[in-house]
Amino acid sequence: MIMLGECCYFSVTKPRSFCSNSDSCSRFSSLAINGHRRTKRVQCLLRSCELLDFHQELIPYELAWSLQKDIVKKKKSQIENEGDCNDTLIVLQHPSVFTLGTASSNNNLNFDIKNPPFDVHRTERGGEVTYHGPGQLVMYPIINLRKHKMDLHWYLRTLEEVVIRVLSSTFSIQASRMEGLTGVWVGNEKVAAIGIRVNQWITYHGLALNVTTDLSPFKWIVPCGIHGRQVGSIKGLLKEAQSSCNNHDTAYLHHLDDDSLIHITHKSLIEEFSKVFQLEYHHKTIYVPMLCESKGK
Repeated sequence: MIMLGECCYFSVTKPRSFCSNSDSCSRFSSLAINGHRRTKRVQCLLRSCELLDFHQELIPYELAWSLQKDIVKKKKSQIENEGDCNDTLIVLQHPSVFTLGTASSNNNLNFDIKNPPFDVHRTERGGEVTYHGPGQLVMYPIINLRKHKMDLHWYLRTLEEVVIRVLSSTFSIQASRMEGLTGVWVGNEKVAAIGIRVNQWITYHGLALNVTTDLSPFKWIVPCGIHGRQVGSIKGLLKEAQSSCNNHDTAYLHHLDDDSLIHITHKSLIEEFSKVFQLEYHHKTIYVPMLCESKGK
């Protein structure tokens, strides 16, 4: 079992396909036959991915955590019996909660652990303490790295790339990585935290992107154990840019309400994730009451 990261921060429908090589999910190559140049279409090979989309729901952390572990267990069994498994992506929001990784120290908590302002969960993911709450989109990819790339640093950098693409393509926000740290930054503000666990090359836990998040709960912790850095959100960055923005193509984004901003970000996240990881989505329904019943058994 391997942990990495600074911090962790439906009904069946027709599959959606995305491909990083082109919008049509195919590419062309030239082929010379008998002295004549011909063009052939080369179809991209996309892996199947179940999409469990709860992005409009506030799913209690312990339910999502339990769901991930159940899915990992099933995938390990499927690989043992069949040699492979489909990938899964869970997208959701959480009620306010603090989560601690395997490297977490109580020194990074600005409250009494016996009397916390919100629920606290110590998890098996890598990294330090972080906060999850409404307005933050969380993605939990449960994928078989044997069929992608068996390289944990590649996986972390690829998760970062998904967020960087979302911020650039949808909001014209230029984000970047910071050397020696995991996550996505805009200037001195961290907008996305990443913390993962890998079990027999099956990933779980994942990334959290601050969209319309109330950032005040971060004052209760040293986010990801990083001193001297700030936490930011897409909403906050758009507000900062509003007065000086000369990009008329994205000016309308400054006036969106929180629900619309969440919707636009969610759409871009799942599209960019599918492009980067070369996935074809199959939407799957799991109703929240069923999650609660399963947790209670």
